[in-house]
Amino acid sequence: MNRGDTTSAAVLEQLRRRSADPQRRILFTGATVVTMDPRLGVLAPADLLVEGETILAVGPDLDRDGAVVVDAAGTILAPGFVDTHRHAWETQLRRIMPDVDDLGGYDLVSFDPWGVGESAGVQCLDDKAMDAWLAQDSTPDDAAEEKALTVGGSVYARACESNSGGVLEYVGTQEAARDLDLMRQVLGDEKLNYFGISYGTQLGGVYAHLFPKNVGRTVFDAVVDPTEDFAAGLLGQTEGFEGALQNFLEDCVKQDECFFEGKDPARGEKEITDLLESLDAKPLPAEDEDRVLTQAQAGMGILSALYSQESWSWLSAALEDAQKGEGGGLLWLSDLYAERDINGVYSNSGPANTAVNCADSKDRFTVEDVRRQLPEFRKVSPVFGEMTAWMLLACTDWPVDGHASTVDVKADGAGPVLVIGNTGDPATPYEGAKKMADALGEGVGVHLTVEGEGHGTYGVNKCLTKIVDKYLLDGTVPENDTVCS
Repeated sequence: MNRGDTTSAAVLEQLRRRSADPQRRILFTGATVVTMDPRLGVLAPADLLVEGETILAVGPDLDRDGAVVVDAAGTILAPGFVDTHRHAWETQLRRIMPDVDDLGGYDLVSFDPWGVGESAGVQCLDDKAMDAWLAQDSTPDDAAEEKALTVGGSVYARACESNSGGVLEYVGTQEAARDLDLMRQVLGDEKLNYFGISYGTQLGGVYAHLFPKNVGRTVFDAVVDPTEDFAAGLLGQTEGFEGALQNFLEDCVKQDECFFEGKDPARGEKEITDLLESLDAKPLPAEDEDRVLTQAQAGMGILSALYSQESWSWLSAALEDAQKGEGGGLLWLSDLYAERDINGVYSNSGPANTAVNCADSKDRFTVEDVRRQLPEFRKVSPVFGEMTAWMLLACTDWPVDGHASTVDVKADGAGPVLVIGNTGDPATPYEGAKKMADALGEGVGVHLTVEGEGHGTYGVNKCLTKIVDKYLLDGTVPENDTVCS
């Protein structure tokens, strides 16, 4: 792809104007951490030149086919792609895109969106306070517990404002999409080739809406429904995780070992609800930990394991341990979800996720709103419904107003975008992919179905992976509504 001198002073000036902190625009290329620094002036066309942590130049020999910008927000690394403690970009890339070596002459470029990781990452509570925040009672039973939950939310929001107040208004998806186009220009690409997973599909959809003529070969996997507001999206996720739980229970009874006796999945769900109710009254000790397992952490641990069928055996073992009075397994799964390492240090994925959601959504809910919606949440999921309903309060005291209730992804004039839905996806339910494809517009969204389990399909389903690789490598667009089993 031709790389002319598109890295002009005008582009860099846009970076300067848009940066809350113009010295920290982070770009990840391969396993190297580098910074787009808007103070550099004009970047001459040349090979990629790195000095310390700063990109000095990009040019025509950087790659043969252009760059594929990857935003794999979601799963455990939401919303940024990189493990910000270890900068293990290449390892994480190979986990989510295992066929990366088959992508020919592409350079694969990832980045921390503004507010994530090293890009002025949002900071709220310290690690000890974060432990207490995640362990708190998330299913209040009376007025006193409701007050404790709402006060905790206010304290969290104030901590975010105190520690990162100058960044919070810049972390929304609209801003991240504009950063994507500036990255395209700095890289010297005529069009943006893009692979978005989970939240990355929402970011890619907003980019396509804002810059339809700049859309190159683009793939969305594990797709966020752009037509749902905050409450509808949370309800849909609750239903999706309940469906994944049922699939787990049905599979469990077929295994040699399962955490409950008999062949009726309903018994397994009853044992899980009984366990969670008991934890509401009395947390469990965790071996080799100075912490205990609370109801909230057990719920998050179960959710964590439902993201991938590969984790189901871990979940069964952790539930069996919990029934015997040992909470360490579920606490470990909860720590994975929260990105808490063995030293008790958290990544900023939780604060960043809240900051992005609250910058995007203008919806704000009260305790009364939650009470009204609790019956519907409980109906779709006896296990998760109450816990997730109270998550409606996540943005209630947030110090920055949100942008809108839903996102606009209509992208008339854009090239084809592959939109992949997995029938067993708990976090981004299958129906959202079809709605995204339709919302992108006729001739833009190409809907693909994978009949499987888990959050994300590329590199997992061979049929789908082959279709995506062929599209990225030679531009072959599959038929709309293609199904991979």
